Amino acid sequence: MTRPEIDPEISIFVDQLAEAWGEHPPFMSLPIEEARRVAEQVRAPWRANGPQMARIKEDLVATSGGSLRVRLYDPGLDSPAPALVYLHGGGFILFSIDTHDRLMREYAAAGNFLVLGVDYPLSPEAPYPIALNQIVELMDWIHSGGSQSLGIDPDRLAIGGDSAGGNLSVATALRLRDRGTPDRLKGLLLNYGAFGVECSDEAEARFGGPNAVLQRAEMNHYYESYLGTEGLARPEPYAVPLLANLKGLPPAFLAIPECDLLAEQSYAMADRMKQAGVEVTFEVYRGATHSFLEAMSVAKVARRAIKDGASWVSAILNR
Repeated sequence: MTRPEIDPEISIFVDQLAEAWGEHPPFMSLPIEEARRVAEQVRAPWRANGPQMARIKEDLVATSGGSLRVRLYDPGLDSPAPALVYLHGGGFILFSIDTHDRLMREYAAAGNFLVLGVDYPLSPEAPYPIALNQIVELMDWIHSGGSQSLGIDPDRLAIGGDSAGGNLSVATALRLRDRGTPDRLKGLLLNYGAFGVECSDEAEARFGGPNAVLQRAEMNHYYESYLGTEGLARPEPYAVPLLANLKGLPPAFLAIPECDLLAEQSYAMADRMKQAGVEVTFEVYRGATHSFLEAMSVAKVARRAIKDGASWVSAILNR
């Protein structure tokens, strides 16, 4: 069992994250609000600079669970325009549209489509299925007139995200399919998604451990915060998409970092989607780790992955 080498440029990202986190107590020991403050601080340098947008607009969307903050990134398109709804990662408990600001601008600029970032409610204060319910209601809002205020073409809409955001993207597509509105989404952009609650011993040995961007203990903490002990004992397919019947989902693109604890879950998701007849494209990025897309300022492999994903989304939305 060999451990693949991390790309030297990605190592810069990994080392600087570890150094920044090392200035604080372990995040799992911190009160959740303090952990979020530190996470925003640690990630701040990686969202700086990047492409400028012709328009950035924030809005509050009313849902049954409260207001949902969204941010639209427009590279300068005529309305109505195709759009990607993007759900940030952070283990269901961390991060925001601010931590992922540059990544969403990069996608909008590279793909020439709108990106709508979503600040969904975080666990443990908002455990499953609160965030999922609000995201589904957001999709309803877009299709019932909200798209006009944002300049979105509701017939050219994709959803995607990284890590926990990948989980929520698949879950949203499953919910829309199961209630009879599968055509509302044209594609799924899934970046190193958290699709299952189990991380194998092999994955932890190869890709976890000290100084790794993601470790198994962290994933256990994230899922316990999201699902609770009872939900972990009897997980639902909407919470753990690898358990779901995937038939009838829209086409999907999976970005899989070679050196990621969750890579095995992306491989399994790609296989299960193919078996269910879903149109699947995936790319393995050698030497890349979890969260590697945020390293676009220093790493060619991150920039290539963003371009790949943006090109795929653009092609899907303009079929």
